[in-house]
Amino acid sequence: MAAGRSLSRSERKAAARAEFLRQEEQRERRRQVSRILHKPAAERSPDEAVLLSGSQEIVRDLERLRKKRERLRRRLEEVCDEPEELKKKVTKLSAVVRAAKHLIIYTGAGISTAASIPDYRGPNGVWTMLQKGRSIRAADLSEAEPTLTHMSIACLHKHKLVQHVVSQNCDGLHLRSGLPREALSELHGNMYIEVCTSCTPNREYVRVFDVTERTALHRHHTGRMCHKCGAQLRDTIVHFGEKGTLQQPLNWEAATEAASKADVILCLGSSLKVLKKYPHLWCMSKPPRHRPKLYIVNLQWTPKDDLAALKLHGKCDDVMKLLMDELGFPIPRYERTQDPIFSLAVPLRPEEEGSHSRKPVAPPAGLHEVQLEEQKQISAGPLAGGWFGRGCAKGTKRKKPS
Repeated sequence: MAAGRSLSRSERKAAARAEFLRQEEQRERRRQVSRILHKPAAERSPDEAVLLSGSQEIVRDLERLRKKRERLRRRLEEVCDEPEELKKKVTKLSAVVRAAKHLIIYTGAGISTAASIPDYRGPNGVWTMLQKGRSIRAADLSEAEPTLTHMSIACLHKHKLVQHVVSQNCDGLHLRSGLPREALSELHGNMYIEVCTSCTPNREYVRVFDVTERTALHRHHTGRMCHKCGAQLRDTIVHFGEKGTLQQPLNWEAATEAASKADVILCLGSSLKVLKKYPHLWCMSKPPRHRPKLYIVNLQWTPKDDLAALKLHGKCDDVMKLLMDELGFPIPRYERTQDPIFSLAVPLRPEEEGSHSRKPVAPPAGLHEVQLEEQKQISAGPLAGGWFGRGCAKGTKRKKPS
């Protein structure tokens, strides 16, 4: 072909056809090599051995993929320390908790599994199921109550052994355990809180029901209005792919300030795959020797394991029970009559009745008769909408607001 001469249409089609056939031949060769590699070496025929020797680049690529899959599989496995080993580790952790000058706790979904709320990265977690193409079951989070771990954390804060809690959870159980608002940063929101962003400062409405029935990824209006200015209320949930900017309940300012002062960080039930992306929480601007000592409680691998001073492979409730025994503190029982959600809640106005179909948190006997009456009026139909499990699947296209 003469230099500079453009290809004719028929020549371009022929070239494209030849490239397609070449790629198809490569794919078929890759499939053949993969099938051969799955056979024991003793069962491979001479022809198959020749094919492998002539396809070393494909063999190396497939071997790299195999090792990567195996590494990912191992990281998803749940590992439990033997009881005696776990007890020894907790004894070390208790000494650290006593000596810490500024201890903060980072919590993930693993602290709420004892409340029958699925985690995200576990074998049957929300993220794991979605990545496998499986659906997730509807969960009635109104039935959940603070776990032994939630109550232990609130107790440790009361006794000034824990200065701040940074949580990824939206289930509101830290708030309901009695942990003070100023000691809590809920980085991904709280299912019981809706806010008016038109008011300055933002006006907050705590409810006794999940406010996210009508909300979703990039769509946050709850359908109710601010009692003061009449603007639309929105939920506080931060989905995957979103950036949370609300002052409360995210409380980023307090979270970063606590991290800057921390000498010890205790991570409970978090895979840390999201938290690791927030460098301010790990004081990455400080020299390594001046960063907080890291302690991790998780059954699975986390990306911070190599940096941890100690990794405890155990369930959060099991570890916290041992820890509280070592520290000599009885674990408070959750009492519904003391649940702060009932004293903080803003009741619905008459015109707002019927603005949701979520089951409210059942009040203790004799408390808030209005809420009891509201609960009777709500049908027991299937749960719809809500934050739980939304925005988790990678590649989800943004939907235009309706």
